[in-house]
Amino acid sequence: MGRITLEKVTKSFGDVNVIPPLDLDINDGEFVVFVGPSGCGKSTLLRLIAGLEDVSSGRIVIDGDDATMVPPAKRRLAMVFQSYALYPHMTVRKNIAFPLRMAKMDQAEIDKRVNGAASVLNLTDYLDRRPGQLSGGQRQRVAIGRAIVREPAAFLFDEPLSNLDAALRVGMRLEISELHKRLTTTMIYVTHDQVEAMTMADKIVVLRAGNIEQVGSPLELYQAPRNTFVAGFIGSPKMNLVAGAEARKHEAETIGIRPEHIDLSDTDGLWKGRIGVSEHLGSDTFFHITSDISSEPLTVRATGELSYEYGAEVYLSPRLEHLHRFDAQGLRIA
Repeated sequence: MGRITLEKVTKSFGDVNVIPPLDLDINDGEFVVFVGPSGCGKSTLLRLIAGLEDVSSGRIVIDGDDATMVPPAKRRLAMVFQSYALYPHMTVRKNIAFPLRMAKMDQAEIDKRVNGAASVLNLTDYLDRRPGQLSGGQRQRVAIGRAIVREPAAFLFDEPLSNLDAALRVGMRLEISELHKRLTTTMIYVTHDQVEAMTMADKIVVLRAGNIEQVGSPLELYQAPRNTFVAGFIGSPKMNLVAGAEARKHEAETIGIRPEHIDLSDTDGLWKGRIGVSEHLGSDTFFHITSDISSEPLTVRATGELSYEYGAEVYLSPRLEHLHRFDAQGLRIA
């Protein structure tokens, strides 16, 4: 079991309130991602759940039991940090087994759990190596293996891929997602990378200044952001947001349109603009277009190798059925 409930949880450091009263339900077996810009409180919230920080007020309930005052070692949670925190003088086998040896578990059970974790993580052939003989991705898998053998109620990941290069990040992202499917154990994952959030999560929690801006599935947040902050944060490239007179034509203070929902033309369209920087990715091309309707360049996503010269005059037609409307407070208009 791995159901975690936060009830009116707050956290203050002196006079600074970093987590205002917050409620959240994490269901057993869910993969939940905390995402938001730097300083939004996502790592602090994870540390409160882990017991590495004390809550200022409120309750943390794990599987129906009040765990607010329970020490970290007794919460049945396993945390994987940004740094691998492996013992360089120990073999992979001993690194993975370390928390079990500290718990004075029977050696036969230790061997069973270590071999099982190594099999799941494709580390069997590396059990007798030391961390210095492994790649970054392999070392991160060892750190995850050390968490798996504890058979926790939930795994807590604090930006575990930020030390890896781009190719390894993609590979490990897939491996952690696959691991969740196999173990069906609750996972809470912190990242500032919304692409990781979109591709890995069952449920995303978007945070800003300690407040939850929206909770939902990746597609829910992408298709129906509840405010302009979520609209501008979720999606890569981000949603185009246009305020002022153009928005008021649609009975809104701000309108939003995704880059893939704008059509380009040489001859006619609703908005007029000029081609700025173009990003050619093979399968897609992203055009950054200056226009009088927006103070920021508009991004348009085109399929394939569409080509325009820098400075070329173009016309843009947003697909109105995909238009998002927001009021003066930045909240979604139904």
